[in-house]
Amino acid sequence: MTLLEVRDLHVTYHSSRGVIPAVRGVDITVEPGQTLGVAGESGCGKSTLALALLRLLPKSAEVTGQVRLNGDDVLTMTWGQLRAVRWAGASIVFQGAMHSLNPVHRVARQIAEPILLHENVSEAEAHGRAVELLGQVGLPAWRARSYPHELSGGQRQRVMIAMALACEPDLIIADEATTALDVMVQAQVLDLIADLVAQRGVGLVMISHDLSVLSAHCQRVAVMYAGKVVELGAAHDVFADARHPYSDALASAFPVIGDVAARHRPRGLGGDPPDPADLPGGCSFHPRCPVAVAECRAAEPQLLPIGASPRLSACFVAQQGKPVRPGTVKEPVT
Repeated sequence: MTLLEVRDLHVTYHSSRGVIPAVRGVDITVEPGQTLGVAGESGCGKSTLALALLRLLPKSAEVTGQVRLNGDDVLTMTWGQLRAVRWAGASIVFQGAMHSLNPVHRVARQIAEPILLHENVSEAEAHGRAVELLGQVGLPAWRARSYPHELSGGQRQRVMIAMALACEPDLIIADEATTALDVMVQAQVLDLIADLVAQRGVGLVMISHDLSVLSAHCQRVAVMYAGKVVELGAAHDVFADARHPYSDALASAFPVIGDVAARHRPRGLGGDPPDPADLPGGCSFHPRCPVAVAECRAAEPQLLPIGASPRLSACFVAQQGKPVRPGTVKEPVT
């Protein structure tokens, strides 16, 4: 059975500015033991998607579609069913560990809390499990008595990972879990997550704006832009041979160390993603796209297979078999 199946997911916020579509018709799946990366700039709907998977969005958000976890639709669960699923069925690691941890409780107590909530164990047993989990994420047993402010950023993030693993969930959602960490600690935490996922055989949804990180640690990658998935495929293929100009821009935004040509001719992408409350007509990416054609202004492309490959792309140019990387720099179509 598919572990996570998201079908035609829409998330719309109702605010003083009117109706704001943050996620528009997302379809993704995750199998047991599989890692799926979700990439995109800030404002593309990644975090909203993550929160929607466990119904953590505010009341101002209207959610439609299906989010099936082990066959059960999270969006139609009662609150009692949802409480049973959170932590035990699926857990989430947020970006800001300092804001996610309670500053007045020791870390072992916070890790033990979901264990006590979901399992019939004593406080002593839950505390012992918490200490064991800290060891699994590379922290010594004496750190169990520490308060969050006594830990470094990397150590706090390890505590969050231990908490996410406390009830042995089937699915872990990591929402920009390493963005605030330095490069060395980031690599350690990412390797730790990958090892734990491999050992436990759980599914992982890793959300990041860094396509190179996702390429190294995920099997598949979904690239989001303006609330939609614009490319979906094997992580290495998306990184090395993008079939959407936005994916190519993300991949090209990171310089290659030692590549003189890349240093003298850096590639990137100007501007910002569109305001969800004021999306452009046609393809949402066309105002920034260096290879856009007239068709891109007239209609929004669907996420379709590219030739006989399993790769999916929402790009008219790619669907016509043309390269999405521009041969020469030119002004985007406006």
